Amino acid sequence: MNNKITSSTVFLSGETLVNYLPWHALIDALRDIFTKAIECPPRLHYPIRSSVNKHETHGTMLIMPCWSPGEYIGVKQVNVFPNNSKKNLPNLASHYLLSDANSGTHLAQLDGGELTSRRTAAASALASTYLSRNDATSLLILGSGNVARNLIYAHCSVRPINKITVWNHRFENAAALVKSISADFPSVTLCAIKNEDLEHAVKACDIISCATLSTSPIVKGSWIQPGTHIDLVGGFTPKMHEVDSACVSKAEVFVDTRSGALSEAGDLLTPIKEGAFSPEDVQADLFDLCREHHKGRAQLTSIQDAITLFKSVGDSREDLAAASLAYNTHKNKSL
Repeated sequence: MNNKITSSTVFLSGETLVNYLPWHALIDALRDIFTKAIECPPRLHYPIRSSVNKHETHGTMLIMPCWSPGEYIGVKQVNVFPNNSKKNLPNLASHYLLSDANSGTHLAQLDGGELTSRRTAAASALASTYLSRNDATSLLILGSGNVARNLIYAHCSVRPINKITVWNHRFENAAALVKSISADFPSVTLCAIKNEDLEHAVKACDIISCATLSTSPIVKGSWIQPGTHIDLVGGFTPKMHEVDSACVSKAEVFVDTRSGALSEAGDLLTPIKEGAFSPEDVQADLFDLCREHHKGRAQLTSIQDAITLFKSVGDSREDLAAASLAYNTHKNKSL
């Protein structure tokens, strides 16, 4: 495969990123970047309005810049169109541009979809190393897209998972995901479930990982059992919800970044508005965990029975860590 764009800029495709970003290396890169001084301005959101009805928003454009002084500059553009699944198109489309922080020279353009999907899953796995039980063996995935798929591999890279259950509001999509990963997990019990089986699956699984674009809660707090770790990935706006307020109020809550999660995540903002949760209730973020200012589950009163919840909305540091790792791997392979 020819990865070159120009003599100075390379293109790293999604297929290339799969090879250049193995889970353990990527998780370690994320752990490292949350201990460093990185310039990371707020993410910019722009509504994309319909050409038919100017009052109707049918998409969102996100711009996410970040740089490490003396090393790399990165910026990602993400277009989110939730209704694309009805057209057989991906809900997300994005690209990433990596530049030299000393000269501004463009170094690489990377497939933003695979970069985002892998770093998102790796951030969840990183959080899981601190928050899920070491003996967690069962994983429930809500969602069936590429992020959901990568979450399976990422979580399985850090915990001894022997049973994977997949739910999607369209059962056929959950079944297709299970079928597509079956060859990679020959010794793991795999199953797709329908809506009526979701409550039982939630009650039975050690780790629940949600990667949907839902605007109404899917998982109820009354279903969550002691010792469960809940991983919320899909929602990134105040109107998006994957769990109800009862779920948040009964859990020990951790976030990727306080600034992002407490301003964008409907899963937290709604219970805050209802008085069921407070920003001060957040136990720690990835900065605290990676810098060992908080020990995660090990620091909680009941290590085995505590319910932990990790809410992420994405952070451009994660993109920069993944893009830098991929580019450095490319350079080393080109020597």
